[in-house]
Amino acid sequence: MEGQQQVRARRRRLYRERKDILNLYDDSELVKRYRLDRGGIILITDFVRDAITSPTNRSNAISAEMKVLTTLRYLATGKMQLCNGDDMGIAQPTASKVISQTLNALATPAFISRYIQFPTQQNDIRQTQATFREIANFPGVVGAIDGTHIRIVAPKEYEAEYINRKNYHSINVQVVFDASYKILDVVANWPGSVHDSRIWSECGLKEDFERGFLPGGCHLIGDSGYPCQPWLMTPYLQPRTEEQATYNRAHKCTRCVVERGIGQLKRRFHVLHGEIRVDPVKTTKIVMVCAALHNLCKERNLQLPDGQDIDLQQDVHEDQPDEANAFRHGEARDGLLFRDHFVNLYFQPEQ
Repeated sequence: MEGQQQVRARRRRLYRERKDILNLYDDSELVKRYRLDRGGIILITDFVRDAITSPTNRSNAISAEMKVLTTLRYLATGKMQLCNGDDMGIAQPTASKVISQTLNALATPAFISRYIQFPTQQNDIRQTQATFREIANFPGVVGAIDGTHIRIVAPKEYEAEYINRKNYHSINVQVVFDASYKILDVVANWPGSVHDSRIWSECGLKEDFERGFLPGGCHLIGDSGYPCQPWLMTPYLQPRTEEQATYNRAHKCTRCVVERGIGQLKRRFHVLHGEIRVDPVKTTKIVMVCAALHNLCKERNLQLPDGQDIDLQQDVHEDQPDEANAFRHGEARDGLLFRDHFVNLYFQPEQ
């Protein structure tokens, strides 16, 4: 086995080799290892440089570039920080501090809002609706919504609240995708025991719809775990007419966007696919940063890494209240009436 001096010498050698890592690999290798190309890595580094640059002139101080690369490698692989430290040529305690510092610099409203924005301008809304309608001719959709559980280690406080229906600890993350699998909105601060409909009822996006910040004729599309509302269309659990059945088929096909989008997010950042061994507050930061970086990858047209697709079965929530008891879940009658009117207006059989 290596002695302590040999370990330190190997790490110093690795670190010297990695200092020029942006020139060591081409873009395809950078994307494979860090999920961003050279331009994207430089963009992120410049954004957080002031916040993460060490206030020391020591020759062995870790550069801002190295801190960003270490954090990206952790998010991309989900590997334990000890392995990540070995990859980058820095010790595990240093890797842990570097990742925390960089995540704190990225998990700010300035950075998150720069890459995650819900469309509010008429031109953006119309374009989003048109793209969704191309899928299955379902009109008016501006986003597909669902929840996904991010597994975490048992927290020290309020541990029972984080146990979900599948009996493991998690954060229940609400996410909205557009038809190009770009994230439009994300809420990542609720324990795993909380139902999707509760998260929706208290989120800012719902308030935007209720207060009329978005024009009429816009709605999200979600499964039956959500209340049916004029701005959130859900399927019929027991369709009674051909029009309702046609609506359900179009709804299901269109809503698949969010399931595929969640799969892409977890495939791109494997840290979200396994158990995250930090507290819930840090997990929320990881989720938000991964969501913003996912959109940056989309903007830069960076492909998903090679490998097997993430199993989406874990993301299909089973909480589906029947319509007879829907009002217990806050479902308003006008939502059901609006859905019937919507079906009669847009899903009549062709003559």
